[in-house]
Amino acid sequence: MSQSKELPDYLLGSDGLRRCWWCGDDDQYIEYHDSEWGKPVADDQRLYEKICLEGFQAGLSWITILRKRAAFRSAFCEFDMERVAGFSSVRVDQLMLDAQIVRHRGKIESTINNAQRAIELLDEFGSLAHFLWRFEPAKSKVLHQRSQMVAYRPESTALSKELKKRGWSFVGPTTCYSLMQAMGMVNDHLRDCHQWKVIDELRSGFVRP
Repeated sequence: MSQSKELPDYLLGSDGLRRCWWCGDDDQYIEYHDSEWGKPVADDQRLYEKICLEGFQAGLSWITILRKRAAFRSAFCEFDMERVAGFSSVRVDQLMLDAQIVRHRGKIESTINNAQRAIELLDEFGSLAHFLWRFEPAKSKVLHQRSQMVAYRPESTALSKELKKRGWSFVGPTTCYSLMQAMGMVNDHLRDCHQWKVIDELRSGFVRP
């Protein structure tokens, strides 16, 4: 999440709840913050989707991707890895004409490539989730101020390196850390955000793949 010196650490919603500063007052962003971001995920299809969308975000804001997520899901067959892995160059050309998604050829081709690489991981590790959760940081950090948030950690750098070695693309350390935040591998809600305790309890009860 990008930082801004002009924003406070927390925002108080009309519902009286304190939230991390980054969701602002956008209803869709608030819904994402409250219902999804940071909650542990073990479903392979959802994880593949998150990896792809974090890759599409590179150079853009997350709210841009969030507003286009329904279109992305439609364009990429709900992120069914088997189906996306078989996309042809003709399909890529068609997607480049779809104004509802981010029309970046490299990122579109990366989504197809990464589906193929994800299937390879399924064969080797049994699940994408099992592979990814191996990179969970051993120690959790509790964040009290937005200035404590970082763009990447050693674990996301290690994950990025391993994915790239296996042929994945658009999976730099920052993208991988955004994935780790989104999938609940870390709890980066600020401590006084109303979601911090929710995520902490979910992570405590979550059975790692």
